[in-house]
Amino acid sequence: MANRKKPEELRSHKWYGAQDLRAFGHRSRTLQSGFTREDFSGKPVIAIINTWSDINQCHAHFRVRAEEIKRGIWQAGGFPLEMPAITLSEPFMKPSPLMYRNLLAMETEELLRSYPVDACVLMGGCDKTTPALIMGATSANLPAIFMPAGPMLRGNWHGEPLGSGTDTWKYWAEFRAGNLSNKELQEVEEGIARSPGHCMVMGTASTMTSIAEVLGLTLPGAASIPAADSNHARMASYSGRRIVEMAWEDLKPSDILTAKSFDNAIITAQALSGSTNALIHLIAMAGRAGVKLELERFDDIARNTPVLANIRPAGQKYLMEDFYYAGGLRALLNEIGDLLNLDSLTVNGKTLGENIEGAKIYNTDVIRPRANALAQDGGLAVLRGNLAPDGAVIKPLAAEAHLLKHTGRAVVFKNYNDMAARIDDEKLDIDETCVIVLQNGGPLGAPGMPEWGQLPIPKKLLAKGVRDMVRISDSRMSGTSYGCCVLHIAPESFIGGPLAFVHDGDLIELDVAARKLELKVSDAELAKRRAVWKQAPPHYTRGFGALYEQRVTQANLGCDFDFLHRDSAAPTADPEIH
Repeated sequence: MANRKKPEELRSHKWYGAQDLRAFGHRSRTLQSGFTREDFSGKPVIAIINTWSDINQCHAHFRVRAEEIKRGIWQAGGFPLEMPAITLSEPFMKPSPLMYRNLLAMETEELLRSYPVDACVLMGGCDKTTPALIMGATSANLPAIFMPAGPMLRGNWHGEPLGSGTDTWKYWAEFRAGNLSNKELQEVEEGIARSPGHCMVMGTASTMTSIAEVLGLTLPGAASIPAADSNHARMASYSGRRIVEMAWEDLKPSDILTAKSFDNAIITAQALSGSTNALIHLIAMAGRAGVKLELERFDDIARNTPVLANIRPAGQKYLMEDFYYAGGLRALLNEIGDLLNLDSLTVNGKTLGENIEGAKIYNTDVIRPRANALAQDGGLAVLRGNLAPDGAVIKPLAAEAHLLKHTGRAVVFKNYNDMAARIDDEKLDIDETCVIVLQNGGPLGAPGMPEWGQLPIPKKLLAKGVRDMVRISDSRMSGTSYGCCVLHIAPESFIGGPLAFVHDGDLIELDVAARKLELKVSDAELAKRRAVWKQAPPHYTRGFGALYEQRVTQANLGCDFDFLHRDSAAPTADPEIH
């Protein structure tokens, strides 16, 4: 290429190429590791940001994949350096991995800025790792390619396919209702997660890796490959080879991430009926790229985008393994190609249109043709009203249809512990027409906006056969979850948002078609309640928690730190080498 860098123009040359005391030390320490001068001299240094950990089963194969990436880097003439970063394990990390998404983003950015790195491969997949790695790499703005972890294989119990998360909630409800024995529940536990890889439903992990691909940050088709498939190992080594060329070409996130590419991401999330978490992550990711995303953009696109992926939890039957065999993301994107910005650039140097050209659907029940869409619009819907002046979100296809227009009496829980203590109390004044409300589940209130939003149905109603109710909170919901759950209410109750002033017995109106969420209480009464309300003290007085509480934004702004958006401060310069 005409603009191909010369070796002395590589960023790493500042560390390795000079004839001074510091470069002497850098070369001698690299030789200390057993490398030769020929291994690193005049070659792009490629960081492999690896989020492997024993506590993150989604990434259990990353030790091997890192070696496969290294193989590709060596083959293409680069010098690989594996750099471990904090892992965000969705099942285990408390109070919430979302709270630590920004920490991983900061760590990624600082690793890339402070070391002799020319480009990087980002290894992620478990829910928050994907946006975190992309946010950090976008802020560092060095050539970057994302290598998705891939979904695990489908689960199995008594010959029935199991979907991680989705069937966890389903069978736990049946256990609570008395329809499943403890032994049967243990069998489900043992059969639901059978291989390395992230959740194999269209949860947050699959949604965000698909978004990474359509944004142009992965190789074509990378996001759909199951973790256990040999094609996944080949994709890892291909990613290693390609990133070396990207370093020479200086193809950076800023060349790829545009307003048009983020529109493509929103369209894809809607066509997949993907996780509601995508709204928060995309707003944060776009902010790092200097692109301002408003909630209304998600809703405008939703009204014109058909839902084609028949994958749980919005779909009724299939899992990501089926999606891969049916043609994967490339096939789905080709089916909606007229909606996409096909001239958007991607990491392989080609456009999105070139990458999806000729992709075919091989199972039209898994990936529906436009004429037979699961829905002609409405994968995700943004709600507003006096209860959510800055917005809320719902996944309509995951709810029982009769609840999408509903008015009911509020049953209010002040926090998660209050809910856990009272939800199954036989004396609780609640029936299936009520609206369950959880306060203090937001970015600051919980803290960390955990995935509490799929609030449990009271046991006495489960016994009656009730499996869905209108549930409202300022928390999030796992992308694997389902139900009529209104989420991300902003501003949150902890800072005095209207949700804080809902009382037992208040009427709440939900009308998804009208995009409305209203508390049927007069402005005068709300003013009285606000006047006597007092904000609780912060949860943290030190450490990362204190920084988080001081600088995190609300859900409608992406829950990023306010000082990390590109438009909030000048870019950080490379360090001087002394």
